[in-house]
Amino acid sequence: MAGHASLGDRLCSEQFGSQAARGCCAAADGSLQWETWGWRWWGVSGAGTVNPEGRDGGGGGAPGTAFPPLSRLLAVFLPQGFPDSVSPDYLPYQLWDSVQAFASSLSGSLATHAVLLGIGVGNAKASVSAATATWIVKDSTGMLGRIIFAWWKGSKLDCNAKQWRLFADILNDVAMFLEIMAPIYPVCFTVTICISNLAKCVVSVAGGATRAALTMHQARRNNMADVSAKDSSQETLVNLAGLLVSLLMLPLVSDCPSFSLGCFFLLTALHIYANYQAVHALVLETLNEGRLWLVLKHFLQRGEVLDPTSANQMEPLWTGFWPSLSLSLGVPLHCLISSVFELQQLVEGHREPYLLHWDQSQNRVQVVLSQMAGPETILRAATHGLVLRALREDGPLPRELEELRNQVRAELLVLHPHPGPKKESWVIVKETHQVLDKLFPKFLKGLQDVGWKTEKHQLEVDEWRATWFLSPEKKVL
Repeated sequence: MAGHASLGDRLCSEQFGSQAARGCCAAADGSLQWETWGWRWWGVSGAGTVNPEGRDGGGGGAPGTAFPPLSRLLAVFLPQGFPDSVSPDYLPYQLWDSVQAFASSLSGSLATHAVLLGIGVGNAKASVSAATATWIVKDSTGMLGRIIFAWWKGSKLDCNAKQWRLFADILNDVAMFLEIMAPIYPVCFTVTICISNLAKCVVSVAGGATRAALTMHQARRNNMADVSAKDSSQETLVNLAGLLVSLLMLPLVSDCPSFSLGCFFLLTALHIYANYQAVHALVLETLNEGRLWLVLKHFLQRGEVLDPTSANQMEPLWTGFWPSLSLSLGVPLHCLISSVFELQQLVEGHREPYLLHWDQSQNRVQVVLSQMAGPETILRAATHGLVLRALREDGPLPRELEELRNQVRAELLVLHPHPGPKKESWVIVKETHQVLDKLFPKFLKGLQDVGWKTEKHQLEVDEWRATWFLSPEKKVL
């Protein structure tokens, strides 16, 4: 191959994704000489064959050039354009997800083995019709559970995708444990596997829905279908490996229930650990209530906005571990008012397209949204509600909010003879509106500067919208 051409002899250049750019130079014999600048060069002979040579032996290539065997294999299981076509957390998440899928596959083989023993496989006295009836009852229970769970929690799965993903995998381990224990208590076998299948169907809804939400997060080039398809390929490969290992494992544990149970607990521990690491590796750039609270609290206390990586690292991953504020967005207006006077109190001081009601006795914030409320309005309304929560907690606050917190604490010490919301709550809500007029624009700009996507959110919002015509200046006699 001819020697290097000078920089001025380069004829063209190309680049595949984020890999090093390659320049094309004319060699002395008239052939083309490709050089990956500062990394590796490729020689192209006059016959059009590719002859790789290089200083460091590194792999490279693009469509139409020679791929190393490993690159060809990875292309089968990774989205096109990887790593630029996916989120930065894609690889660590998928690696841990593969580990958990392998452990789950082995645990599932143990559970299936136990269920088949329980329904009479291998027992000459077992009734085929009885086994069929048991299977039908099991499947029917699961189908009903799938429908009910999707109706009950479907709208919450997007808001806390990481938490529900972890919950689904732990519930799947519980379901498999019930299947393994079912043959030990044959009297309760049918009830046990029905409960187990019910749990598995909940897992299928929660796991499938959250997987879709995470795929949307990982796909960065409108390539959700490709990311989802390659995720399915990875899972299929892992499950195939799990099946092959199961063929070797089951003969060893089938005659020893205690050994089988021990293997199950070991695999379950690995499964939960890998799942925790997988969801912990995710860095979601959209705000839900939990992440918004962490970022807002840090902003109020230190004047800085947490970036998505820091906030996601701090976010609790177990459902039910959030503090006690009840924040409801998009509530119906008729649930909050019963008279013109109450409407006047609610509207007073509200210049934004939302109305906020704070019940201090129950620490509950309800927000009525206008027809014109967009993502930024909803984000401000949620921030407003969480600021009210901050008034009930310890920690440094801006001077304006510190004064309001002293009023709230003084009010909580007063005994009110009549139940229900305290009248002074309206005054505090109005004053926090004025504080937010100064703080929220700075907070919003800080969110955008550090990488949060404020044009969309993962806050749980109901569908009620309202229009009010009573102006704040109008007084009720």
